[in-house]
Amino acid sequence: MSTTFKPLADRVLIEAAPAEQVTASGIIIPDTAKEKPLKGKVIAVGVGKKDEPMTLKVNDTVIYGQYSGTEIKIDGNDYLIMKEGDIYGIIG
Repeated sequence: MSTTFKPLADRVLIEAAPAEQVTASGIIIPDTAKEKPLKGKVIAVGVGKKDEPMTLKVNDTVIYGQYSGTEIKIDGNDYLIMKEGDIYGIIG
């Protein structure tokens, strides 16, 4: 990311994982039927709130809710920005 973006307070910038192209059984999923990904990689984190430090770190892979976050575009790339509380957990 060429532009430096620093989320405020308890917000997290996430790059969503690409949507599945093929099912486990090999069926190709058309663009109209693809579901919004529910996992992604943490790109940037805020400093947290007073008495609530952030538990996430850059490069963590996380799972979040289907309707969580706000889609934003930075330098032509799509990201999600959401509060740390909207994230269910860390993978890995």
